[in-house]
Amino acid sequence: MPNTHFPAATLLRDTPLPLPLARIDRPREESAAARRAQHDARSVVAPEAGRLIIVSNRLPYRFEDDGEGGFELERSVGGLATGLGPLHEQDGNLWIGWADADAGMDDDERARLAAAFDERDCRAVFLDDRDAEAYYEGFSNSAIWPLFHGFPQFTRFNEEEWEAYRRVNERFCEAVLAEARPGDTLWIQDYHLMLLPSMLLEALPDASIGFFLHIPFPDYETFRTLPWRDEIVRGVLGADLIGFHAFDYVRHFLSSCRRVAGIENTSGTLTVDGRVVQVDAFPLGIDYARFRDAARTPEVQAAVETLAAEKGHEGCKVMLSVERLDYSKGIPERLDAFDAFLDKHPEWKGRVVLMLVTVPSRENVASYRALKKRIDELVGQVNGKHSTMDWTPVDYYYRSLPFEQLVSLYAASDVMLVTPLRDGMNLVCKEYLACHDGDGGVLVLSEMAGASYELHEALCVNPFDRAGIARAMQEALTMPPDEQRKRNAPMQQRLARYTSKKWAREFLDAVADVKRRQAGMSAHLLGPTSAGRLLEAYRRADRRALLLDYDGTLMPFSDDPARVAPDERLLDVLARLGGSADNDVVVVSGRDHATLEAWLGRLPVDLVAEHGVWFAAQADGGTASERAWTLQEPLDNSWKDAIRPVLADFVDRTPGSLLEEKDYSLVWHYRMCSQELAERRVIEIRCALGDGLADRGIALMDGNKVIEVKPRGVDKGHAAHRWFRDPAYGFLLAAGDDRTDEDVFEAAPDDAWTVKIGGGPTRARFALKNSAEMRQLLEAMAEAEPVR
Repeated sequence: MPNTHFPAATLLRDTPLPLPLARIDRPREESAAARRAQHDARSVVAPEAGRLIIVSNRLPYRFEDDGEGGFELERSVGGLATGLGPLHEQDGNLWIGWADADAGMDDDERARLAAAFDERDCRAVFLDDRDAEAYYEGFSNSAIWPLFHGFPQFTRFNEEEWEAYRRVNERFCEAVLAEARPGDTLWIQDYHLMLLPSMLLEALPDASIGFFLHIPFPDYETFRTLPWRDEIVRGVLGADLIGFHAFDYVRHFLSSCRRVAGIENTSGTLTVDGRVVQVDAFPLGIDYARFRDAARTPEVQAAVETLAAEKGHEGCKVMLSVERLDYSKGIPERLDAFDAFLDKHPEWKGRVVLMLVTVPSRENVASYRALKKRIDELVGQVNGKHSTMDWTPVDYYYRSLPFEQLVSLYAASDVMLVTPLRDGMNLVCKEYLACHDGDGGVLVLSEMAGASYELHEALCVNPFDRAGIARAMQEALTMPPDEQRKRNAPMQQRLARYTSKKWAREFLDAVADVKRRQAGMSAHLLGPTSAGRLLEAYRRADRRALLLDYDGTLMPFSDDPARVAPDERLLDVLARLGGSADNDVVVVSGRDHATLEAWLGRLPVDLVAEHGVWFAAQADGGTASERAWTLQEPLDNSWKDAIRPVLADFVDRTPGSLLEEKDYSLVWHYRMCSQELAERRVIEIRCALGDGLADRGIALMDGNKVIEVKPRGVDKGHAAHRWFRDPAYGFLLAAGDDRTDEDVFEAAPDDAWTVKIGGGPTRARFALKNSAEMRQLLEAMAEAEPVR
């Protein structure tokens, strides 16, 4: 039982610290009023040519009524406001964010507040009070925040809060569109605005868009529990560059892109609807010189010297903890570890003090009030259990601190405890090291903080390991000064080089690089000018041949290959094109001939099945009963009996895969599998079948999420020769989406219009983003009037 002689009075929340508190900064209640912005859908190009527009949930200023009809603004203290402040202050750059205005503010007050922000190159977004509550306290901080930090017990999924989140992202989109000009770069910050990139891309398809997530991105098994996972992934993928603090978060996000959206990556580069998107890690730094120089000022040095005397810490080592009130920060676990440390090392009683500074946060939320109560009780228990008449082990402060006072605490502390249970980065540990530049001081750092990837010379601990943290406390307190400096030096050198300014510059340079890569690819895209030339060539030709792949070209892919039967609109456009006496329309597919017959048999089009094994010309009158299928050449099927059991075994061992048997081929489908497992199985299949394929006259062919075993020498390119060799055609079009269509592109004459659907390397002259764009092109061709 704790000694009740030391109650909550020992929490010392009202006791002054060595430097005077200019103010106590507490988060305001989340409320705002509505303001609408005009939609100005101007497109944005050339990122390095224009301004930077930063978009975040909050603006980088706090405001107060000045009592004279206006507002006083004071720059916020924090990683984002500090890191991007110098860029924002450059001429012409803007910051767009939520005004966080009081609920009772009338229209005139909002207008005056907006004007005050305008003077600081900020554009205030005003939100409806209910939307603000549901968007911020609701979906952002009751769904995304706990889920992404690995706290399912605090996660709440609510449809109304999701809808508010979507509406607020739309409201931010309107605010950005009202300001964006050609050449601007739009940099969207953090988890509150994960739908905004795709909204901006839709309105401004040429815009330069960056997105940075400042919290962890969870593993796929956690992320998949989010009911709106598809919308979140697709929303973020509207950005050209997506940044995270650590590579683990990059890896998790790419895994979700693959497993949620079916989008693969190559070294962090994705192709999304024909557009290059880059994903990379950019660890946020600090303004190192600011903290280093502040710690050396006479005022701070004097505060450091008097701290022990004023707080009764003479002869004591000081361990410091500075955290915002949040369940992810591990504050109760830290106190438990300190309790265990004092139990195991009673010799430190009276010789060490834990200064615990907890910054108020979200006090209107019940779970945070409960956390605050638990921390208060733990402080009381530790102090009640271990205190003496002249020594209190935990010196507790529940308040925000001004910059100078924070620096003085950093500089005066022998040990810094940063042990969050999960943290996207954590800048406190970096600030502490800057305040000890060239000197000792020991950092005890959680392995679960993003900063641990950079600061591995620190004493890294598992924040859930109570005994491990206690051991690290003992090691830190007894570490020789030479070892302290030896550990700190490489960390301090890295932090001095990779500052917040360099972080921002590297990110923006990377955005510009992605835009240059996109520009290089855009010349390959079948844009309006190229499409116009194609249609003109089509109209002027007396005879035309259109060779079209089916899956991924005429119809989008599905997890179930049987669910992509043609819709009425596709059947109509193929009938119109094939019905022209000037056209020969050929569907060249890997599908079996029975499926093509069932889906397309009544259309006036030629059909090629199984990559060229079967051919059927359109019959007079276009009836299925009159169409005759012929083998292109004699083929042997005896090899199937040896290969089928091998592939069937892989189906049994690979959940989600399936085996399809065509007339003259076997196909292993893995679209519905875990991508990591499928990649292993592809290698294993190649090894299992080995060199015996050539002896049997068969070959392995890679397709889009398939491996097909088929007769050697049979491919779409060979099948296409009958049309490519015919000199009567004045217009040739070949379109396809995967490796099997590259044989067609390679076989096509140089003047043929070859079109790759989707991204990736290709022999085709042009590319379209998806099957929807291909169908739009076919619609335009069907409506084009011939020119004779």
